[in-house]
Amino acid sequence: MAEFICRLGTPSGEVVTRVVEASGIVDARTRLESEGFKVFKVATSDEGLSSVFSISGSKKGRVKQGDFLLFNQQFSALLRAGIPVLQAIGLLKTRTASANLRIVLSDVEEKIRSGVPLSDAFEAQGIFPRIYTASILAGEKSGALDDVLARFVTYLKRSVGISRKLRGALAYPAFLLLASTLMIAFLTFYIVPRMSDLFRGLSANRPLPTITLVVLSISTTIAHNIWWLGPLAIILGLSLYFWLRTANGRLILHKVLLRIPVGGQLIRNMATAQLTRSMSTLLSGGITVPDSWDIASQAITNLELRRRSQGVLPMIREGRGFTDSLEQAKWIPELGLDMVGIGEKSGSLREMLDEVASFYDSEAEVRLEQLTTLLEPLILVFMAGIVVVILLAIYLPIIQTISSGPFGSRR
Repeated sequence: MAEFICRLGTPSGEVVTRVVEASGIVDARTRLESEGFKVFKVATSDEGLSSVFSISGSKKGRVKQGDFLLFNQQFSALLRAGIPVLQAIGLLKTRTASANLRIVLSDVEEKIRSGVPLSDAFEAQGIFPRIYTASILAGEKSGALDDVLARFVTYLKRSVGISRKLRGALAYPAFLLLASTLMIAFLTFYIVPRMSDLFRGLSANRPLPTITLVVLSISTTIAHNIWWLGPLAIILGLSLYFWLRTANGRLILHKVLLRIPVGGQLIRNMATAQLTRSMSTLLSGGITVPDSWDIASQAITNLELRRRSQGVLPMIREGRGFTDSLEQAKWIPELGLDMVGIGEKSGSLREMLDEVASFYDSEAEVRLEQLTTLLEPLILVFMAGIVVVILLAIYLPIIQTISSGPFGSRR
């Protein structure tokens, strides 16, 4: 019995490293998969711990989505033109502007020269989505790699388009929130403390308004204790940041996001579109329904929705209908389930999954517009209310003093 270091995915979505004893790599992989783990990498103890990680060190970095899309467009075009795979990889390696992608393609080229299949060469890089490597594998088996890549490019274009729309829609509310926060901080921590001497002079004759006392108290307390409040805020912020990077922290955050009135439905619509489009792309390449679901469900970005989807695959493998199994996830919209059910009964599941993806892409755009339309006035009203309170705190004592002066006393 030998020891093997394994990189595993747990049923709860965590990625862990575990040492197991087995007679061989195949035995170790089979045993772990039977226990419900997703096996990413198995290495002997002699190879060391670093060998189980997809990217060892700083040699390979993350490839930008735009560079990845451009590469696949060009790769698909070269294959359709009849250029061999190895030659196409070599051409694209020299012409890509991305240094990270150039390093990856060099490694892929070397592996292909040594007899490794294209899908395995890309999977060994550890930075590409599984739907991509599975699509390439399906293309290799069917002999239609160029067609499979063309469908994947279409899938990637839609995914990139949705991501850009999401970032673009949320950019203005984020800028508005930042600008308003800076303005309030300037008024609270710079203007108000410098008027405190004036306020003390005015309070000698009559008491200051309550709103002025509250704002002045908050401002001076923070200003006098900034040297320990500032580091405390940074520590709390960093602690929250690192906690949200853990599996448990992200799961709780994703549960909370699903409860947001408009945002939660937006997340469900986007996840439905992503899931069905991924499955349609995989089914187009000849991958079976269970394997397509297994790959597509792992790409769901919301961990809570992914957790709810874990019970679907065993039901499909037990022979239950795909639509009935999907219903057990209890998050896919009813209309989407009805459409999938029609596609399953009519034998046009792949085409119907495409329709579901297009429909919920449109629904997501509408929800996104509703969310931004709701966010902008809420931010403006909230921040304007705080600014008005600060300005009232500043000007009310001055107005009271003027109104009680010689001109005010004549009335």
